[in-house]
Amino acid sequence: MRSNRGSNWHLAALAAGMALAVVAPGASAQGPERPWWETIPGFGHPDSQPRRASDDDPRRRSEVLDDLRSDATPWRSDVMIQAMEGAIERYEAIVSRGGWPTVPGTRMIRPEDDDERVPILRQRLMISGELRRSSGGFNYGEDWEAAVRRYQSNNGLRVTGRVDKPTLLALNVPAQARLAQLRLNLHRLRELTQQRVEDRYVLVNVPAFQLEAVEHFQVELRHRVIAGKPERQTPTVRATIKAINFYPYWRVPESVAQLDLIPRLVKEPDYLAKEQIRVFTGSYNGPEIDPANIDWRMADASKLRFRQDPGPQNALGLLRLDMPNEHGVYMHDTPMKALFNQRARAFSAGCVRVQDVFALAEWVARYEPGWEQGRVRETLDAGRAFDLNLTRPVPVYFTYITAWAEPSGTIQFRPDLYGRDGLHDLVASHERDPADGPAPPWTLAP
Repeated sequence: MRSNRGSNWHLAALAAGMALAVVAPGASAQGPERPWWETIPGFGHPDSQPRRASDDDPRRRSEVLDDLRSDATPWRSDVMIQAMEGAIERYEAIVSRGGWPTVPGTRMIRPEDDDERVPILRQRLMISGELRRSSGGFNYGEDWEAAVRRYQSNNGLRVTGRVDKPTLLALNVPAQARLAQLRLNLHRLRELTQQRVEDRYVLVNVPAFQLEAVEHFQVELRHRVIAGKPERQTPTVRATIKAINFYPYWRVPESVAQLDLIPRLVKEPDYLAKEQIRVFTGSYNGPEIDPANIDWRMADASKLRFRQDPGPQNALGLLRLDMPNEHGVYMHDTPMKALFNQRARAFSAGCVRVQDVFALAEWVARYEPGWEQGRVRETLDAGRAFDLNLTRPVPVYFTYITAWAEPSGTIQFRPDLYGRDGLHDLVASHERDPADGPAPPWTLAP
């Protein structure tokens, strides 16, 4: 263990946070003391965030995000491969019988509507298994809205019970394309398991926007993640977590500086000061330059280096998991906590932001000498920059699995976010959830 940087910025942040903190209605002033960083706006645990009026709307509560797998079986397992083989057999039978019908039109189908397309919708949902069959074929006794909800959950869509545009697009993907998608992803799973399956590792499935931490062939933790935008894709990676960086500097990559930061500075020259970003020549440790002396319209990103100071404004948040790799990507905290509430979470420049990353860091550091449970929080409480170099590095995989089958038999599909499946009929219907308010503000982030 070594500490190579010192900082007292957290004292000011703590004071500011305490000034802004309020006791929620009905909360006890004598309740458990929260860690100081949860008093910083945007950094709090979801339970400590102010409630919106819409949270009390019964329709809003019915759409609570529940998009993490619940089975303890890892993606990298023979059990998942066997489940996929069973799913492929089912879809081969569906295709051999002619597939399923297309639900016509483009307008929404709502439960309260008398829509002439409902019989076709019922048939479509029965073929794929979300609506149970009766002995006579159609089962008019079952609520088709519940079947639509199951379908939406199985396809990573907003669960509303209404056949909206993304749901309609997904329903009308041909059965042959879904079968091809299952076969392609079975190949991906087999490639993952053909490598030696370590006793302990982390896997990120980018299209599913989730991470699982695996030990002794069982999933111990699952986390929601934010992945790269389609134009800044999170790559497929096999690497190793070698260090945990507390209160890290962010060394802005040249590509982000060229594409995002410098164009922003042309419009907003004081952005560097607001975000506590310094400018250097040659290297991140080179001579510091006064940004007021730079003409940003003529600036060359290849000759400048930008480094953001540690703190609550830092794009990496309070913690980074260092995993050296050829793509320069890693996992980290984020100040933009609200984005985890959206179902489609493609917002980054390629790195992976992890919800509740401190719990993941505790898991990663579990077997480090002197790093018993709670030591990560103690280190954060200390408020000083610190690097924990792991004596037991943890393998990590960034994967791209757009279809899988659960051991229960449920078949899951996710939109081909980056078009890597190469199937023309698959639709990337991961639209921003309109219920979550306006699009996120522009922010410089990895």
